[in-house]
Amino acid sequence: QVQLVESGGGLVQAGDSLRLSCAASGRMFSNYGMGWFRQAPGKEREFVAGISWNAGSTDYTDSVKGRFTISRDNAKNTVYLQMNSLKPEDTAVYYCAVKKTPFGTSANAASSYNYWGQGTQVTVSS
Repeated sequence: QVQLVESGGGLVQAGDSLRLSCAASGRMFSNYGMGWFRQAPGKEREFVAGISWNAGSTDYTDSVKGRFTISRDNAKNTVYLQMNSLKPEDTAVYYCAVKKTPFGTSANAASSYNYWGQGTQVTVSS
């Protein structure tokens, strides 16, 4: 059974930074691409960032490019999302997820992931 535990969310002001962490257990973490998604109230869950199994490639949604950075430490079974220059529109619950299939690149479709964390709340005030 795969378990994902996110941490690092909180309440910050616009322009501040946060680093989210997602600790994984129960699977050969290093063999799988990972993704970060977010869901704001009344909106659908959306892709934020993804990283391939070996960190060789990353992908970001346009609205966070240049502000967010995804990374992973396979020795610690952890994936990170560094979020800089936060904006009120970044307010959401952030989820990490593990891809269904090993190796390969990340993916921006939620259907490509089969394990999800419980989410961590990020609130950015103006």
